[in-house]
Amino acid sequence: LPGYTAYAATKGAVEAMTLILARELRGRDITVNAVAPGPTATALFLDGKDEEAIARMAAQPPLERLGIPQDIAEVVSFLAGPARWVNGQVLRVNGGIV
Repeated sequence: LPGYTAYAATKGAVEAMTLILARELRGRDITVNAVAPGPTATALFLDGKDEEAIARMAAQPPLERLGIPQDIAEVVSFLAGPARWVNGQVLRVNGGIV
């Protein structure tokens, strides 16, 4: 995929920074986590893709669908709320894509 090198590099940087910041902010009652969404049915994601490509991507996860913004929001809400013991983690919200 054109441009994927830069995309992958920035994702890797965010994952590394998540763990490092969690450790650097120790003792301050601050948690640092990242959410890594999979294919999510948003206008930005769907733009320029034909129905065949969308169907192919939707079939990849074991849940056999694209994510929706609410799927991602629920995980962010969890991290911002009751997940006080989750720290330094990257949560992959992708329907099980490996």
